[in-house]
Amino acid sequence: MTDLITDWAMQVAEAELSTALPRRWRHTLGVAERATEVGRLLGRGTDLLIAAAALHDVGYAPRLAVTGFHPLDGARFLRDEHEADVPLVRLVANHSLALLEAEERGLHDELASEFPLPDDALLVDALVYSDMTTTPDGGRTTAQERVAEIIGRYGAESVVGRFIRRAAPEIFSSVGKIEAALAAQPR
Repeated sequence: MTDLITDWAMQVAEAELSTALPRRWRHTLGVAERATEVGRLLGRGTDLLIAAAALHDVGYAPRLAVTGFHPLDGARFLRDEHEADVPLVRLVANHSLALLEAEERGLHDELASEFPLPDDALLVDALVYSDMTTTPDGGRTTAQERVAEIIGRYGAESVVGRFIRRAAPEIFSSVGKIEAALAAQPR
């Protein structure tokens, strides 16, 4: 992959989110910025990470919200309308522990069979880090603050609230791994 994929991903995300969901678009820009910073850990996977960061929430776009589960809707859109590369589509479908939320929604088997979890654990953790350290408005935050914000926004007993409480230990683990790797990098 080249930086052409990141340019394409940003254009697609902007087209789908910037007007319809401007706050989600600001979040997306922040997630892509975090992914760019983390990219130095990945080497050749950097472009894939940045493209996935740009597209991770595209399934929220009103015209794409078929199932109401944005990772699945976004991945299907990328596969069906754009014939996007399989690794990118699988990463978008599985971003930020989406399989756990899919369980809450009765969509686990559908998501897992259609879009298997990517094999590259560092790439998966890097996308979790990028998403879960970015506020809804695109600013920086801690994973703990982000989880609390999500619970506060959706409610603890909502589908999203139940999912995020279940996912929190894994989110904190993924973020911790990336933070440790970043701290170990020479400046």
